[in-house]
Amino acid sequence: MNFDFKRMIKFQINVGTKEKQMRIYAGSALLFISIFLASVPLLLIGLILVATGYTGFCPVYSGLEKSTVESESE
Repeated sequence: MNFDFKRMIKFQINVGTKEKQMRIYAGSALLFISIFLASVPLLLIGLILVATGYTGFCPVYSGLEKSTVESESE
C-alpha cells in the first residue's frame, strides 16, 4: 500500500453522502460527550469528523487513493 502525499494536498471530494452524514452525527456526539468529560482527544476527533463530513474531503482517503463517492451512473 502506497501513501501519496502530493495527492493528499489536492482538494477533491472523496466522501460519499451516507458517510458524510455518519461523520457529522458521530462527530457531533463526540463533541457533546467531550464537553461533559473535558476530554481534549475526543474534542479533536469530533472536530475532525465534523469538518471532513461537512466539506466532503478526507486527506487520508486522498493519500490512499480511496473514495466513497457514489458514481453518477447508478
